[in-house]
Amino acid sequence: MFVAPWVTDTFAYFCGRLFGRHKLIPSVSPKKTIEGSIGGIIFCIIGCVVYRLVLGQMNVESLPAIWIFAVLGLLVSIVSQIGDLIFSLIKRRYGIKDYGILFPGHGGVLDRFDSVIATAPLILIACEALAYFNIM
Repeated sequence: MFVAPWVTDTFAYFCGRLFGRHKLIPSVSPKKTIEGSIGGIIFCIIGCVVYRLVLGQMNVESLPAIWIFAVLGLLVSIVSQIGDLIFSLIKRRYGIKDYGILFPGHGGVLDRFDSVIATAPLILIACEALAYFNIM
């Protein structure tokens, strides 16, 4: 629930800095790029697959297939970025630069959790669906 959105945020930032040429939604978040968004998605999928492989090595019982983790990584990454954009839109709408000063230069604590807040219901629904269909 925490790792996938944070992987998405981190790698979207780095991929955007390295490869970003095309703005995603400049009126909402001027620094976010399409290339960063795609990079965040790719690395989130990789991260979820690696997470599944690590759990498999730890002999965790009843693990879903790797492809389920890959699809979940794709969905979580997309929802994570949407959540981040929604919170950015709220900040722009109300003229707020940062949600707090606890993490100077990082937009505050809420900026660290905006994507987690958006993805938590998705992950809960996915876990419940996997359990319901006896996949895990």
